[in-house]
Amino acid sequence: MDNAELTALLTPEGLRLLDTLPSVESSDDVARAVTRLRRDGHSPDLVSAVVGQGRLRTRAHAKFGDLADRMLFTRAGLEQATRLPIAARHAARFREAGLTHVADLGCGIGGDALGLAALGMRVLAVDADEVTAAIAAYNLAPFAGDVEVRHGTAEATDLDGVDAVWLDPARRTAGHSETRRTRPEDWSPSLDWAFGLAHRMPAGIKLGPGLDRDLIPDDVEAQWVSADGSTVELVLWSGALARSGVKRAALVIRGDAAHELTAETDAADEPARELGAYLHEPDGAVIRARLIGEVARSLEAGMLDEHIAYLTSDAALTSPFVSTFRVREVLPADPKALSKALREREIGRLEIKKRGVDIDPAAFRTKLKLRGPGSATLFVTRIGTRRTAILADRV
Repeated sequence: MDNAELTALLTPEGLRLLDTLPSVESSDDVARAVTRLRRDGHSPDLVSAVVGQGRLRTRAHAKFGDLADRMLFTRAGLEQATRLPIAARHAARFREAGLTHVADLGCGIGGDALGLAALGMRVLAVDADEVTAAIAAYNLAPFAGDVEVRHGTAEATDLDGVDAVWLDPARRTAGHSETRRTRPEDWSPSLDWAFGLAHRMPAGIKLGPGLDRDLIPDDVEAQWVSADGSTVELVLWSGALARSGVKRAALVIRGDAAHELTAETDAADEPARELGAYLHEPDGAVIRARLIGEVARSLEAGMLDEHIAYLTSDAALTSPFVSTFRVREVLPADPKALSKALREREIGRLEIKKRGVDIDPAAFRTKLKLRGPGSATLFVTRIGTRRTAILADRV
């Protein structure tokens, strides 16, 4: 969205049109909405802004629920925004630490600032992009008495009177899908600046979960967070926001339930063992936090391979930190022989999981020519130097 579209949208007419726009879920919905609004005589800038926002609001329900219908977004802002339940957990940590005035530096569309303000904190929300700052001001308007929104950079923000900061640095370089490939200076503000600030005052720094662990300072708590099976962020907590005795944490959120594993350091892995009756897939946050060993011991499990993040056991145990599967059998890993075996077992619906092998599950599925009423999960992995296919069922 550019300034012209935002100006057109932030008018009584623009906001009324947006609030009365039917749900925009598909390309056909977009075409119908554009045609109708243009036929009614609305300007191209207004039509583009309204329909674009309608589409973003539909997508935003996954992160913000029904609150999305009262918010504005940019495409990048929505992609980077913290899910509302996670933002509420972030805010609760600030409140539990007794902090009352928080600067949200790099506030984006205001997701985390909403969580902070909703728990009664004063918030200074700052974003370097003018359009994004304006949208944040709109989204945070219900808390106008407690929230100030500014257009500016994190580095230039006066933090006098602020108790703590929340930072969501942006990457300056495009095209990086893995943060481990990004140098500390490629972030805005730079990680050196952010870590320096976190050393001086309580801070939470939201980063990509794939950040090179060698970059994590020694004096912070590192918390990896997953939501419904996807590892979504790494948060580094400092000062009063860091918990005593906790350096590594994996927060696993599934629906309305949340479970956390914490430790003072990386956990030692359990030794590899033979495939047992159960196969366990650790949650991504547990893997990133290197706490697989803690989970393995709670399940009386060992590693399937010392270099592969699968666990196996004979004990009928499971955990919120893993997905558990009952092993049926080991099958040939060769696609032709595997296809024959699956047809004999009438497996027509197959979930394919892989680690340690270079295959494309979608292309591999095509080679299998599945047929039949049955369903199962297939693990294609490496045990030692041997490629292995394991047929299993979710527990």
